[in-house]
Amino acid sequence: MRFALAIRNVFRHRARSGMTLAAIGFGVVALILSGGFVHDLYRQLGESIIHSQSGHIQVARPELFAQGSRSPEKYRIPDLAGVESSLAPLPGVKAVMARLGFVGLLSNGRTDFPIIGEGVEPAKEADLTTSVTILAGRALSAGDRSQVLVGEGLAKELALAPGSAVTLLATTVDGAMNTVDLEVAGIFRSFSRDYDARAITIPLQAAQDLMGTADANRVVLLLDDTSKTADVAARAASIMNARGLAVKTWQQLSDFYANTVELYDRQFQVLNVIILLMVALGVTNAVNMAVFERFGEFGTMRALGNRGWDVVRLIMMECTLLALIGTAAGVAVAALLALVVSAIGIPMPAPPNSNVGYTAAIALVPRVVLQTIAVGIVATVLAGVIPALRARRISIADALRQAA
Repeated sequence: MRFALAIRNVFRHRARSGMTLAAIGFGVVALILSGGFVHDLYRQLGESIIHSQSGHIQVARPELFAQGSRSPEKYRIPDLAGVESSLAPLPGVKAVMARLGFVGLLSNGRTDFPIIGEGVEPAKEADLTTSVTILAGRALSAGDRSQVLVGEGLAKELALAPGSAVTLLATTVDGAMNTVDLEVAGIFRSFSRDYDARAITIPLQAAQDLMGTADANRVVLLLDDTSKTADVAARAASIMNARGLAVKTWQQLSDFYANTVELYDRQFQVLNVIILLMVALGVTNAVNMAVFERFGEFGTMRALGNRGWDVVRLIMMECTLLALIGTAAGVAVAALLALVVSAIGIPMPAPPNSNVGYTAAIALVPRVVLQTIAVGIVATVLAGVIPALRARRISIADALRQAA
């Protein structure tokens, strides 16, 4: 009976209920859309990092991850074929590819420039580097032996173009100096501006000839689904640890991604608090007005034998109903807006340290939606507590006198 009365009261005071529902719905829509925007940013940023540089998982000697940036050729993987054959059958692994990293000098005949380079398997890398844009020329192909891909910034520094002849100087694994003449096959742009300013890519066989080794120092795994990264990494680690090799996921390899996620998570938490306060204040104001206007009604209920806590329960039921209706409407509106905005897209400028902009969307993340529903309901119910207690404390005579 009391529940039916609460429903009737919600729909009886339409203007007042409408104001409350608008405040709840606004908060729910704002939280879902902002959370969806941030999570889409995480997804696109992660995929750009994975498919331009790191892959999903990398396997190497622990020393390479810890201190191998200056002399990566020192930390080569023993039994490379055995490592690749043990990783390839893991569930979720789409491709396994070897890389040989090195540092050296690249010369255009007039200027030498320090570079970081990688020898790669072009046929396998083609499936991985889908976020790398070839600005001029072409990508490396399986038959290449003396071709090189040059980063955009490095190409500008040395005035290189497709077809340009360059000389690469590096130190072999035995400490001797070695050079190789290469032809620029193409100019590439990855996600990272800093990387493009000093990076080159050559075929793995050319890198091995340059360094005087048949080995590689990294094995990169490409997965069929990024969400499987943690599971595959755990399986790979259980195999590789016995070989004395370390396994790193793309999140662990990218400080930029970790710092970006931490920054936006904190901003989103602040936004959550602000919207929660806005919803609570808006609902509190609406409920306070409703309780004040209905003192006569509550006085009549008390005079007919209802206790003060019956009035509190009635008000809290009404707040709960408003919370449920408001959050449901907010979720529906947010879902519709997310679909429309995602279909249109939001053009975004390039993030810091990047040359590449992107088109943002609004992701409907189940965790964010559930958290938002909880925030909307809790904020609304809590907002009704103080007005309900105030209605309980007023005497029957005062309540009836205000209604007169």
